[in-house]
Amino acid sequence: MGRIKKPKHGPEWYIQRDLMVYMRIRGWLVERMTGNMYQVGIPDLYCFHPQWGERWIDVKNPGRYTFTDDQKRKWPVWERAGIGIWILTGAIQEEYDKLFAPPNWRDYWKPQWSKEFNLDKLLAELREEEEE
Repeated sequence: MGRIKKPKHGPEWYIQRDLMVYMRIRGWLVERMTGNMYQVGIPDLYCFHPQWGERWIDVKNPGRYTFTDDQKRKWPVWERAGIGIWILTGAIQEEYDKLFAPPNWRDYWKPQWSKEFNLDKLLAELREEEEE
């Protein structure tokens, strides 16, 4: 009996690959971001379009996704600084259209994460730090 081969990449990798092609065809510059021990919580893609400007995109598997602890901590800080993060789950028109609406990462925030990462409290702490 042959060995069962494990997929080389996870589902998000394939979504990301297809999305990069989809966006490039539509005139976007798309750069894949690769984190390391000094760059954590960064969205998967940095994208720029001459007409539409820039977008930070994180790709998620629609059936099964999570945020890393670093994303849970960093994204509210980015939001406070005016940096939008969009989550896309596929290379289809419906997902692409999300880029022309407000940043949507909060739409993917799972209620159970609020026990560990209270967004409102984190943002209040950031405001207090700014006032000091």
